[in-house]
Amino acid sequence: MVDLDWKTKMIGSDISNKSPKFSNKLQITIPPLKLRLAELAAASESLCSAYEQYLRLPELWKLWEATEFPEWKSESILKPAFTGLEITFRFISTVLSDARPYANRREWRRRIEALAMSQIEFIAQLCEDDEDGGETRATIPIVDLSASAGALAATNSSAEVWKMADDTVVVSHVSEESLLPRLATWHRFEDVARKIQYEIECQMQGCPYTLGLGEPNLSGKPSLNYDLICKPAAVHALKRCPIDDVESKNSENRTLYSTHQVLESWIRVAKQLIARIGDEIDSRRYEEAASHCWLLEKVWSILTQIEDLHLLMDPDDFLRLKNQLAIKAKSDSELFCFRSRELVAVTKSSKDLRHSVPAVLEVEVDPSGGPRIQNAAMELYRRKEESAKIHLLQAMQAVEGAVKRFYFCYKQLVAVVMGSLEAKANGESGDLLSQIFLEPTYFPSLDAAKTFLGERWSHDGLRHMGDNVLEDHIPKIGMEFETEVEAYDFYMKYAKVTGKVLEQQTIDVLQLRIPVLKLGVDDFFYAEI
Repeated sequence: MVDLDWKTKMIGSDISNKSPKFSNKLQITIPPLKLRLAELAAASESLCSAYEQYLRLPELWKLWEATEFPEWKSESILKPAFTGLEITFRFISTVLSDARPYANRREWRRRIEALAMSQIEFIAQLCEDDEDGGETRATIPIVDLSASAGALAATNSSAEVWKMADDTVVVSHVSEESLLPRLATWHRFEDVARKIQYEIECQMQGCPYTLGLGEPNLSGKPSLNYDLICKPAAVHALKRCPIDDVESKNSENRTLYSTHQVLESWIRVAKQLIARIGDEIDSRRYEEAASHCWLLEKVWSILTQIEDLHLLMDPDDFLRLKNQLAIKAKSDSELFCFRSRELVAVTKSSKDLRHSVPAVLEVEVDPSGGPRIQNAAMELYRRKEESAKIHLLQAMQAVEGAVKRFYFCYKQLVAVVMGSLEAKANGESGDLLSQIFLEPTYFPSLDAAKTFLGERWSHDGLRHMGDNVLEDHIPKIGMEFETEVEAYDFYMKYAKVTGKVLEQQTIDVLQLRIPVLKLGVDDFFYAEI
């Protein structure tokens, strides 16, 4: 048993409840970290080129980079988004027509439906954002009758002219080239296609137009010119893998090929979205930048969804295909994901959003390493007067989480699909995937601001409790404890509430253990990072 008498003097009434006033900054020198993360880089030139030729990416890039609507600012984003969606429609026909008796068609159907709906949700949200913006409103190409001098063909026309109750004339058009309307007419694919069409109807409720992919269009809205924007015929012309002999010998090749074409489409979406976010931050349009940052986070989630489709591939067929395509990674930098140059570039660009934080907070980085950014962030969070900036900073940190989730999931995916040896880069010490998702926060100042803000509220709460300490929580002479540690913990809890003791505590800041001297609860110290 441990008697508390030895601590009686420490809680005597002669100790002031007020702490002496010192500088509110504790200077701490942190030695530089000895371990450095490996530089994120794409695989070798030959591997990246082989990857691009396998997926026919140069031809897809040519489709995306053609600027045909100069007034439409979202063309560079929505073109690859529509391409990814259209390839997903083709993917549906591929997996549901798979003749292999051991294919998991039920789960394939569920996963691809979910993927298509995620893409539609993104497209609808971006269209809504465009209609809310003054510069982007009403710039998307809409089907009208001007090209045909106000008349439709008597036969084989996919457009109808509707006269609404208020005498408004609307052209309702169904895409002639997209695969989705045709899937809806085939018995095997009808259920899936109809479900996707109903999803389009629901998601596009907030837009003054619809996609024109055979959705019910109960509101009688005009259709955007899907065929002119997406060019489905040109997209489907790229459906055949250039390595024909592999495709004829292994059905899983079509799955891998389509999966990565969809993946690259959405990587391009992310690339263009990041460029727009940068422009919006530079022009101080923080609410728009925040909205697009949240969309970027959604794109990273879509990329994770796409990669997870590999889980449904037949293990034996896929590993045989891996050998046929010679895609074995001899080092962690040769993993299949790092053969995508644009994925590596988008990862770096997502991380580099951190460089915009000082501009958003309107402070300069302290060359001596002081907490200017941290303090500015705390003040922003506390005052709540510029909500658009708060939304943007939160969205940036959400993007960080999405990036790290993608690479964490990818590492687990590689282990499940190809074996743990492949996930560990064949036993090499450098595990680049792990370094990416275990890397310290991209936004240390925002992280520190929230850490200290939480500590401040914690102490404010304890200060209010100080006058109402429960009788059972007050140390008394003669109290007994099982161990000295238990006695000390009990006393420290009381000390935190009342502030009647000089205590030394350790808090976790920026993933470093930093000793901070606290003189009661009336003083709150910021570590100089």
